[in-house]
Amino acid sequence: MPPVADPPRRIDKPWGHELLFALTPHYLGKILHIDPGQSLSLQYHENKIETIFVLRGVVDVETRDGDRRIVDRLGEGEGFDVPAGTIHRFSSGAGCDLVEVSTAHPDDVVRLEDCYGRIP
Repeated sequence: MPPVADPPRRIDKPWGHELLFALTPHYLGKILHIDPGQSLSLQYHENKIETIFVLRGVVDVETRDGDRRIVDRLGEGEGFDVPAGTIHRFSSGAGCDLVEVSTAHPDDVVRLEDCYGRIP
């Protein structure tokens, strides 16, 4: 198997950081590090499909079914699929590391709520 073309790239975020380790025409792979007590935006993707896998810690995955809020708590070794169009947010009380594998749509983010003032 050929080596990855580019070295992993760290992208600092207000909630922690991402380590982008693969970006091809077909898929994107990254590790999300969520700092203790932080959360990502409440968001959805128009085209992007993603799967997360918990490497370390515990993550709360919030999704919406109409007006109903659903929270799934995932621990190490557990995963979660996020189909396109699903409103979701990842949060962690004690901090966590997640692997995220998705379709290659790195800029497909529609923010609905954000603790850091990043709503367009």
